[in-house]
Amino acid sequence: MNGTMTATGTAAVTLQVALVAAGAPLLAGLMRQVRALLEGRVGPGVTQPWRDLRKLLRKEAVTPAGTGSAFRLGPLVLVATTAVVAALVPLASTATPVSGSADLILVVALLALGTVALALAGLDTGTAFGGMGASREMTVAALVEPTILLAVFALSIPAGSTNLSAIVSGGIHDPVRLASPAGLLSTAALAVAVLAETGRLPVDNPATHLELTMVHEAMVLEYAGPDLALVELGSQMRLTVLLGLLASLSAPWGIATTASPAALVLALVLLALKVALLGAALAAAEVFWAKLRLFRVPELLAGSFLLALLAVTASYFLTGE
Repeated sequence: MNGTMTATGTAAVTLQVALVAAGAPLLAGLMRQVRALLEGRVGPGVTQPWRDLRKLLRKEAVTPAGTGSAFRLGPLVLVATTAVVAALVPLASTATPVSGSADLILVVALLALGTVALALAGLDTGTAFGGMGASREMTVAALVEPTILLAVFALSIPAGSTNLSAIVSGGIHDPVRLASPAGLLSTAALAVAVLAETGRLPVDNPATHLELTMVHEAMVLEYAGPDLALVELGSQMRLTVLLGLLASLSAPWGIATTASPAALVLALVLLALKVALLGAALAAAEVFWAKLRLFRVPELLAGSFLLALLAVTASYFLTGE
């Protein structure tokens, strides 16, 4: 029995990481297609990001003169940390061999490590755009990471643990807590933090190359070929993982809590549907959103931090702590 549970849990981790890696470009293509249709354009198709990655992988890698290991390792660290987060977060199953290590602080630290690695790579180029983008990225990260910690911590108080698998399992067995004031406030705060962490509107525009508005794009202007493909894949995987985390915490129904292969298959299908729906809704909203001015972004993120703080306070009151 234990062998079956271990095999199914290992399969769950492997499949959800593979689903994130293979589905991330498709999610990006779906979001672009939704935006194109709403803007009255035909669009390049859902599989266009995969074709872009294949084209980049065939090109020659170019390393700017004077750069060191930070520039070369940045894309690898970004993809590796995101893959580890995809393995730890209970996207499809809470009964996995790594579920005991899926601690909130560890997951946020891994996300921050990927952000710092890319910021160091931008600084390593020595260009004005790289330094500007790294500075802006770290400013946003300094406001986003505490918000994610507090928002999920508010959900961890009723569960009595900061382990993400325990939080998701508690939400499945006690769905009333998700509709409580603490649950709604934490979901709203986490949603804003996801927008900022992934560089989406209104915090950043992933499709722009205007010098005065770039944040993420400014750090990666010097990348080309396979390195740029890793950066693009890492960013797409991060968006997929964070949307999956948001879906798992706010709507955990369908996530497998046992070692049943049928439950795992159903959980993977529902995961793909929930992330696709969230991505399509985000893309549709971005059509009507304008990018905030840079000095207004901290105000938005401070508001989301306040929502997360209120969620923690409400959670303490509701649990009688």
